[in-house]
Amino acid sequence: MSKLLLATNNKGKVLEFQSLLEETGLELVTPAALGLKLDVDETGSTYEENARLKALAGVRASGILTLADDSGLEVDALGGEPGIRSSRYAGNRADDHGRVQFLLSKLSSVPEARRTACFRCVIALAWPGGRVDYCEGRCDGLIISQPRGEAGFGYDPIFYFPEFHQTMAELPPEVKNRVSHRGLAARKACELLQSLK
Repeated sequence: MSKLLLATNNKGKVLEFQSLLEETGLELVTPAALGLKLDVDETGSTYEENARLKALAGVRASGILTLADDSGLEVDALGGEPGIRSSRYAGNRADDHGRVQFLLSKLSSVPEARRTACFRCVIALAWPGGRVDYCEGRCDGLIISQPRGEAGFGYDPIFYFPEFHQTMAELPPEVKNRVSHRGLAARKACELLQSLK
């Protein structure tokens, strides 16, 4: 076990995972680096199912241990939306800015104090042979009405941590990696991978 395939084409996720998984000592590779075209329909009804679909597609195509994640933003005032549809919430053609603006339009009549939300991430590790392990992370915050910060991607500029007085996009990378949903799930994945070396 010397390589780990990151089953994503999202450059922001790849950068985060490179930092988050550094301590595993594994060589992290992407589908593009292996010449693979992984385009998996996320047809699952849970984060676990979608992460599993992507991880299994990666391990079948490459023959090496594969990590995939599915994550989403759940806003209490919207009944948990956008949830597993976070990346497609504003339509399949929307970019990060469009998704943020669409979400804010849905919350326009909701006061900030009632805009509680959480980010959730489930990582699936698929092994050659069919075994799949799961690691989950969650962080809680509020949705603010104006984007702040230049770092991160997705909904990071409007996800506010009251304890830091900053959005996810304003946090230094080392702090974000410690407290984010993906960081918490990745830490569990690192522990699992190191326990199996």
